[in-house]
Amino acid sequence: MGESLFAEQIKQVVDNVDGGIGGVVMGLDGIAVDKYMAENKLDLSTIGIEFSYILGQAKRASETLQIGSIGEFSIRAEQLIMIIRMLSNEYFLAVVLASGGNYGKCRFLMRMVAPEIQKELM
Repeated sequence: MGESLFAEQIKQVVDNVDGGIGGVVMGLDGIAVDKYMAENKLDLSTIGIEFSYILGQAKRASETLQIGSIGEFSIRAEQLIMIIRMLSNEYFLAVVLASGGNYGKCRFLMRMVAPEIQKELM
């Protein structure tokens, strides 16, 4: 991936929340811009690619229904929680937590680092 663009911001979220596993800045096309893993338990890129498709479908549905843009999206599975925060029309930040991770703190930390990442994406 060459020089790391956003690993420090992603690390700031993942390492400061209970249950943090990893995070990725990714395009809706499924291409990762940067990622950080605290634990090498899973293939974050594959998870991101699969859920970027679902996020794209949700984005299209919100446009069709004229309910406004999606700001945040979360998925709770038995073994993990994925929180996704839209950074622009094309990019998002996704953080994966263990199932018992601190969901509220993660959302707060993602909200805090988002402006810095958005500035670099523009």
